[in-house]
Order: sequence, then C-alpha cells, then structure tokens
Amino acid sequence: MLQSVRAVCGLRLARCMRQAAGGGPSRELHFMVVGLGNHGMAGTRHSVGMAAINHLARKLNVADQWRTDRRTGVDLVTAQHNGVHLVLIKPRQFMNVNGTSVANAAGKFRLTPENIYLLHDELDKSLGKVTLKLGGSARGHNGVRSCIDHLKTDTMIRLLIGIGRPSDKSSVTTYVLGRFTKTEQEMLPPVLDKGLDLLLGHIQKRTQAPNSVTKAGPVENRI
Repeated sequence: MLQSVRAVCGLRLARCMRQAAGGGPSRELHFMVVGLGNHGMAGTRHSVGMAAINHLARKLNVADQWRTDRRTGVDLVTAQHNGVHLVLIKPRQFMNVNGTSVANAAGKFRLTPENIYLLHDELDKSLGKVTLKLGGSARGHNGVRSCIDHLKTDTMIRLLIGIGRPSDKSSVTTYVLGRFTKTEQEMLPPVLDKGLDLLLGHIQKRTQAPNSVTKAGPVENRI
C-alpha cells in the first residue's frame, strides 16, 4: 500500500516538474494572439492588428472581459476555443517597442515563440487581402522587428492584414497613422473575419497534429 502511494506521488511530482519546465501534454494547447499597434491610436491603419484582436474577442464572446496587466504592460483576456486555451493581448506601447510587452507576456504565460501569433498591418497588400505567414523577417515592420528582437527569434506566426499604399504622393508615415476612410471601415469587418478564420483554422490543425512542424509557405485569402 505504501509503495503504491509513493508511486502515485512520484508520478504527480514528475508531471508537475514537466509542466513547471514548460512541457507536459497541454503545452501545444496554449497559444497567445497579439494585436500589434500604437496604444491610444485605435482606428488608424497602423493599428489594424488591434482592431483584429478586438474582433477576435467579440467572436469568442470575451470582449467585455479585457483587463490591464501593468506588470507585463498589456491589456489581456483569455478564452477557450474548441478545447484550445487562447491568451489575447494588446501591448500598451507604441508600435516600435511592442516587443517588450509581448516578451513579458510570453514569460508570464510560459509560451514559446512558436505558439505566438502576431496580427499586424501590411503595406504591400491591398485592403481585402490577408495572409498567414509562418515566421520570417520583419520586412520593415517596426512592431514585428521589436518582437523579433525581444523574443530572440523570428518563428512567430503572423497574420498580415493588407492596408495598401497611398495612391497619392503623401508620406507613408502620414498614411499609416491616418484613420480608415468610411468606405474602408465598411470593408474591414469581413476582411477581419476571413483573416481570423485562417488563424483559428491554423491553430486547430496544429492541435490535431501537435508534433507537426509548421514550415510551409504563406496561406492567402482574398475577398
């Protein structure tokens, strides 16, 4: 009897140690989704990642549960989707230093960079086009570069949301920091729906085959 009790306790201790080290069978069922943008500048093109994460919170019925975590420097909410635990965050920083908060939150929730999804704007894609990019360089995006610098890797999966380039000769900075036009605002919800369907579908496939390596090329969807 005593030996049986010791065996059970030993198994529980081993399981706890694996989980404390970031392992355990539930590791692949935890993901963090990050809406990149400029804190306090919601509604601008450069902060479309924040619009996407807010849209995702509404789809998951947790939009009324956002809270501020000052230790990590993010607004966050947690949700369950088809048995997967999701941590949604919005860094309370300017875009070019978003990575500080993302790395802090990753440490708090003990998530590896491979299980982090970054949602952000993409100048080189027209509005209406979304792409899921499986890692890679920042390609000039300061928010992504900050995340790469602080997480020490470029393996994060990214949802690129096209915002297009200015049609006139106005500066790119003025354009991305400007607000969407009324017509663009009307286009945005179905675009975000398509992008988030790509993201959630990718997460679901990973949980069904947790040992698979996601090294494929970009997945695109245009409406």
